Amino acid sequence: MSGDEPNGPGVANPGGRESWRPKRESKSQRSWTPGQPKRARSIRATFMSSVLVMEAFVLVFFGLAMFGVNRGTPMAPWALAVSLALAVIAILTCALVQKRVGVWIGWVIQILLVGSAFIEYTMAIVGVGFGLAWWYAVTKGAQIDSENVRRARAEARWREEHPDGG
Repeated sequence: MSGDEPNGPGVANPGGRESWRPKRESKSQRSWTPGQPKRARSIRATFMSSVLVMEAFVLVFFGLAMFGVNRGTPMAPWALAVSLALAVIAILTCALVQKRVGVWIGWVIQILLVGSAFIEYTMAIVGVGFGLAWWYAVTKGAQIDSENVRRARAEARWREEHPDGG
């Protein structure tokens, strides 16, 4: 060790106050102990969040394009405002993808993205592509999550049956 521990060099400090720890830690950082298993993250939530973030970028650029193409018409500011609002909703929905309401908001965004083909016909391809990506994220992500849960349970059973690790 570096020798700057208050209890002397090489002496562990109680309560997670080691010298190498940052001054300010989050609650999960303070409660962490060596050897503690990592909490499993949802692949489904990760997939869905990725799709929503990519859609937010597309919505921003779509709004800018519609504003530029329709400049001088009353529709231009509305197209930009609605697309930016949908982009913000897509980003905020990332926090809700673990819940059923987040999945439904995601489906509504997919429908609106496909519906934007009535304003710009090439958005039909983009909307269908993102709709398929969303469907894949929802279905395959859930399948992978359930497989991970089964694998974790089997591994826990094996560890109980083989406490010596072999």
